[in-house]
Amino acid sequence: MKRFSILFCILVLGTTMLYGQTGPKLSFSKEVIEVGTHYLESLEVIKAEVAFTNTGDQPLVLTAAKGCCGTRVIDWPKEPIMPGESGLVNLQFRPAARAHQIRRTLTLTSNDPAGTSIIRITGEVLEGKAPDQ
Repeated sequence: MKRFSILFCILVLGTTMLYGQTGPKLSFSKEVIEVGTHYLESLEVIKAEVAFTNTGDQPLVLTAAKGCCGTRVIDWPKEPIMPGESGLVNLQFRPAARAHQIRRTLTLTSNDPAGTSIIRITGEVLEGKAPDQ
């Protein structure tokens, strides 16, 4: 009976410790990055920053950062992000020279148990020039 009690305590303690750790956790302050309104007569390369934080209890390592539709990822942290620390992913793209809605995505792959995270980038391109010009 004494062996059973000790074994039971070890099992319960081990399970509690195992499930108490969350590992690395990639969190964003915004799931959608709004790049605003741009006008055809003054259309330039659009730049954006995506901020994230490791809200887990272990170091977060980004293994890939990919943009879609001609979106270039300029810079992303290659070093581990410690728990509670933040990082930035810098990206840029040149929108098509026509009026349209901007809909892009950024996919980050990390050691977060969730695997990949997708951030949406939205905005619009309108005909004409900016109202303040």
